[in-house]
Amino acid sequence: MVKTFRRSIVAAGLVVAAALVLSGCGRKSDLDPPSMPADQQNVRTTGGKPQSAPPKPDDPFILDPLL
Repeated sequence: MVKTFRRSIVAAGLVVAAALVLSGCGRKSDLDPPSMPADQQNVRTTGGKPQSAPPKPDDPFILDPLL
């Protein structure tokens, strides 16, 4: 019985170790460059009205009376 318990503990430890090793896998590289240079990102365009977002409809939720 002790041998089977030890074997199951070792198996569980190997599974946990494999999970930790595999969770560290991933793409390791530089960050992706931005699509626009920084000096062009913050330039405010002149002309035209600023567009505002359309108003959101008021959809009631079933738990609203509780609030």
